[in-house]
Amino acid sequence: MIKLGNIEIYPIVYGFFRLDGGAMFGVVPKVLWEKTNPPDENNRIILALRSALLKTQEGLVLIDTGIGNKGTEKFNHIYHVEAPKSPDEVLKDLGFMPDEVKMVINTHLHFDHCGGNTRYNESGRVVPTFPNAQYYIQKDEWNAAENPDRRSRASYLKENFVPLKEHNQVVLLDGDTQIAPGIKVIKTAGHTFGHQIVIVTSENKTFVYWGDLIPTSSHLSLPYIMSYDLFPLQTMDHKERLLKQAVKENWVSFFEHDPKIAMAYLKEENSKVQIAEIVE
Repeated sequence: MIKLGNIEIYPIVYGFFRLDGGAMFGVVPKVLWEKTNPPDENNRIILALRSALLKTQEGLVLIDTGIGNKGTEKFNHIYHVEAPKSPDEVLKDLGFMPDEVKMVINTHLHFDHCGGNTRYNESGRVVPTFPNAQYYIQKDEWNAAENPDRRSRASYLKENFVPLKEHNQVVLLDGDTQIAPGIKVIKTAGHTFGHQIVIVTSENKTFVYWGDLIPTSSHLSLPYIMSYDLFPLQTMDHKERLLKQAVKENWVSFFEHDPKIAMAYLKEENSKVQIAEIVE
């Protein structure tokens, strides 16, 4: 846990999974990315399923919910899901209860970021994991998830988000929005139609949750962009602009998928943005 002014930030790890290394680094040659992200025999690299819990004066805020534990044996095998924990389990380990969460912010609705939005109840029905929370999602992302194109269909699993609407727990956003004191989202469509990052500010300190704009610390270099991104040039433009601000203003950066580094301060050296200090 770190203190950001009057806000406490808890990094949460639900488990790990694997994706193809080439897909994670796009046009970057394997001879470069394998130095920091060694692949297995199937060319897959290990990635964390991480999110952030914010304890604020207004209540608990959770950013993304991991992959959840609703996956079938086949699903978990394909993505090599290791030790998947549900958000309610992890919160209880930290001393919190799911019904204390007042807000959930989804950076986007790919299954590895919102799988923990919902869970199976005692009757085997899929229900929201956090009964007292509103889930904040970009309108463009919701529309893309409800009506996915052929390229994106496999990444959007309706059981992860449709039950939220059925329980009237969805707030759809239209672009950059201040959603609570000190907490705002910035739409960085590029990875998906409605991807958003989260910026938290308290007592002149700033924390940024990059989501899949910068999924790991290995993606700080501008050309290191996933082939999963629908609009890679948009991703690059957002990265360039926001990384300059993060370095200049000394933001704490949060990496959702980095298997080792959760948070760090950044610096620019020899025209390259890199880790300056890891935040434990």
